[in-house]
Amino acid sequence: MTPCMFVIKRSGEKKQINLNKITQILNWSKTGLNNISVSQVVSQAHVQFYNNITTSQINDILVQITANLISTDATDYQYMSARLAIFQLRKKTYNQFTPPHFYSHVKKLVALKKYDPMLLKEYTPQEFSIMNSFLCHWRDMSFSYAAVKQLEGKYLIQDRVTGKIYESPQFLYILIAACLFSQYPKKTRLNYIHRFYHAISTFQISLPTPIMAGVRTLNRQFSSCVLIDCADNLDSINATTSSIVKYISKRAGIGINAGQIRSVGSSIRHGDAFHTGSIPFYKHFQTAVKCCSQGGIRGGAATIFYPIWHFEVENLVVLKNNRGIEDNRVRHMDYGIQINKTMYDRIISGKYITLFNPSDVPKLYNAFFSNQEEFDKLYIEHEKNRRIKKKRIKALDLFALIIQERTSTGRIYIQNIDHCNSHGAFNSELAPVKQSNLCLEITLPTKPLNHIYDEQGEIALCTLSAFNLGSIKKLSDFEELADLSVRALDEILEYQEYPIAAAKKSALSRRSLGIGVINFAYYLAKNEVRYSDGSANNLTHRTFEAIQYYLIKASCALAKEKGTCALFHQTNYFLGKLPIDTYKKYIDEICDEPLHLDWTSLRKKVKKYGLRNSTLSAIMPSETSSQISNSTSGIEPPRGFVSIKASKDGMLRQVVPEYNQLKSQYELLWDIPDNLGYLQIAGIIQKFTDQSISVNTNYNPERFENEKIPMRQLMYDVLIAYKLGLKTLYYQNIHDGSKDNHTFMFEMPLEDNCASGSCVI
Repeated sequence: MTPCMFVIKRSGEKKQINLNKITQILNWSKTGLNNISVSQVVSQAHVQFYNNITTSQINDILVQITANLISTDATDYQYMSARLAIFQLRKKTYNQFTPPHFYSHVKKLVALKKYDPMLLKEYTPQEFSIMNSFLCHWRDMSFSYAAVKQLEGKYLIQDRVTGKIYESPQFLYILIAACLFSQYPKKTRLNYIHRFYHAISTFQISLPTPIMAGVRTLNRQFSSCVLIDCADNLDSINATTSSIVKYISKRAGIGINAGQIRSVGSSIRHGDAFHTGSIPFYKHFQTAVKCCSQGGIRGGAATIFYPIWHFEVENLVVLKNNRGIEDNRVRHMDYGIQINKTMYDRIISGKYITLFNPSDVPKLYNAFFSNQEEFDKLYIEHEKNRRIKKKRIKALDLFALIIQERTSTGRIYIQNIDHCNSHGAFNSELAPVKQSNLCLEITLPTKPLNHIYDEQGEIALCTLSAFNLGSIKKLSDFEELADLSVRALDEILEYQEYPIAAAKKSALSRRSLGIGVINFAYYLAKNEVRYSDGSANNLTHRTFEAIQYYLIKASCALAKEKGTCALFHQTNYFLGKLPIDTYKKYIDEICDEPLHLDWTSLRKKVKKYGLRNSTLSAIMPSETSSQISNSTSGIEPPRGFVSIKASKDGMLRQVVPEYNQLKSQYELLWDIPDNLGYLQIAGIIQKFTDQSISVNTNYNPERFENEKIPMRQLMYDVLIAYKLGLKTLYYQNIHDGSKDNHTFMFEMPLEDNCASGSCVI
C-alpha cells in the first residue's frame, strides 16, 4: 500500500493505490509466459505513479513498461504487454473485462450506425446465440503488443475523431465470417461461419486491411488492388482521375497504366497545338492519389506503369529522385517500367533501343502486351521507317539509368510484361495483361475508360488473403484453408459495392482472387532450410504446388456448385493450360523436385466444370497484416530478430516466431550473401502462381569493395530474375549501414558476370 496516494477509478470513485491489486493483474497477464519479472515491472511503474492518477493511466504505464522490455532475452513481454493492452481496451470499450453477448453487441452497434444493418435482417437471435458459442475471447491473449496496436490503429471499429473504440478483436473476426457467408443456405452457413472464424482468429488465414477494417461496416469496398488503364485522350485521363479518387477513398491501392500518353511536343489537332507530355498528367494523377487519407487507416498510394521504349522514358525514369525541380519531378508515386525479352536482348548484345511515341505506333503498343512475335516484327519495321518520330539510345545506357534510379530511390519497379502474358492466367490475344498494381503482385486485364460511366472499359479488381505457413502441420492442411478462402473471397465480390460500373463488370465477370502466404521465413526456419544455399528449394516446390493445386480444386468445386465466371473462356485455364504448363523451364535446372499431386485428374475436372475464378494466387508483401499474427512478412527474410516500427504509440517491437528455439535457423536479410538463392525460390514459387509476386532485391554495401555496389551485380540480378521467369520486381532495398549514400560502381562489360549463362535469357 502506498500512503497518501490515490487513484481515480473509471466510475469517478477515489481510492488509495493498491499495489497488491496491480501485482495481481500483472500475474494474470503473465500466465503461461516465460522469463517475466513482475517485481521489475512493479518497481518501474511505482516511480511513475502520482496522486490522483487514473486507473486508465496506470494501465497505460504498465503497458508501456512491458512493451519497452521486449527483447530477444525476454521475448514474452510482447504478449504480456498485449494482454494488458487488451485489458485496457475492453475496460474502455465495455466498462468491464468480459465482452457482452454477441447479439446485444451487434444490436447496439447497428443502432450507432457502426455495423451493417444487414446483420440483424439476415440472422435470427437464435443464430446469434449459436455464433456467440463459437467465440473464444481468450484468443485475444495470443496477440503480440504490435498486433494489438495495429488492431487499435487500423482495424477495430472506432470514432477516428474521438479515438473511441467500439469492439474487441474476436467480434471483428466473427462478424467478417457472418457477413461473408450471410447468403449461404441456412442449413450450411453457420458451419462455414464457424470454420472460417476459427481459421482467421487462430491466424491460419490472414486477411488484408480493406477486409479487416471494412467488412461489417457500412463501407462495402474490400478489394485491395485496383488497376486502371488510361488512354491517350483527355476524356480517358479525366475518367482515370475520377476513378482514382473514388477508390483511394475506399482504402484501395492503385495501379495506373499511363504508357499510352503521348510524349512532349507531339502534334495535337494536326498541329494546332503541341502536347505537354506525360509529366503534367502524372502530376494530375498524383494529386488525385493524395487527396484522401483513407479514413486515417492508410495514406493513398499508386504505381504508374509505362513501356521502356516510351519516347519520354529518360525523363520518366527520374521522376522520383530528389534531384531536379518540382516542374520535372513527380515524387509521391512509384513507377513500374514494362520490359520484354527484346529489350533485354538489346542490352546483352550491346545494341540500341529505339524510343517511340506510343500514339504514333498503336499496333506496336498493342502487340507489346498481346503478341511478342508481332511486336518484334513491328519494332524492327518501325525502326526502319523514317516517317515515324523516334530516337535511339544505347541499351546499356538506358538500363544503367534505370538501375541507378532503382538503386537511389528503391521504388523504380520492373514488370516483365511478356512473362505476365506467357505465364499468366489469361489468353493474351483475348485479354492481355498491360499493367500491375501498387505492390506488383497483381496481373489482370484492363481497358481504358472514355468516361467514368463507360462500361466498355475495364478496371481490374483483386481481392486478397494469405495462408499463414507457420500454422501448417502438413501440406494437406491447405485443402480446407483453400476451400474456406476461395468461398469467402468469392462471396466478397457479391457482398461489396462498386463505385464504378467498369469495375463491377470486371470483378463479377472475372472474379479474380489473389491468395498468397505469410510467415515464409519462419516456415523455412522451423524446417531447418535456408534461402541462400538451395536447401529450401524442394520444400518450396512441394509447398506451393500444394497451395495452387488446392486453390484450383476449390475454385473448380465452387464452379460446379455455382457456375464458372462469365469470362472464363478468356483464360488459359479454359484452354486446359495450368501454371505448371507455362512456367520458365529454366526452373527445372535449379529444382528437380517432381510434381506430387494428381494434376491430370484436376485438369480433367477444370475442363469439365471450369473455374469460379479467373485467378487464384498472388504473393503480396503483407507488411501490416502479418503483424497481426506475429508472422514474418510474405516471403521475405526478416531484417532482424526484433523488428521495430514507429507508430503513434511509440516504437513497436515484435520478435520473430519461436526465437528462442529457432534463432540459429533463421537467416536474416542482411546476412544473406546475395540475391540468387532468394530469387531462385521466388522463381519456384512463380512456377505455381497464376499472378505475380512482390519480389524484392536487397544489397548490403558492406559486402562489396569500398562499400560500392557494382553495376554489373545490379544488372545481373535483373537478368537472372527474368531468366527465372519472374514477372515483376518490387523494392530494391539497401542496408542503411552504408557510409557512402548507397553508391554503385559502373563496371562493364556485362559479359564479365555472365559466365554462368545467366544472360542467356
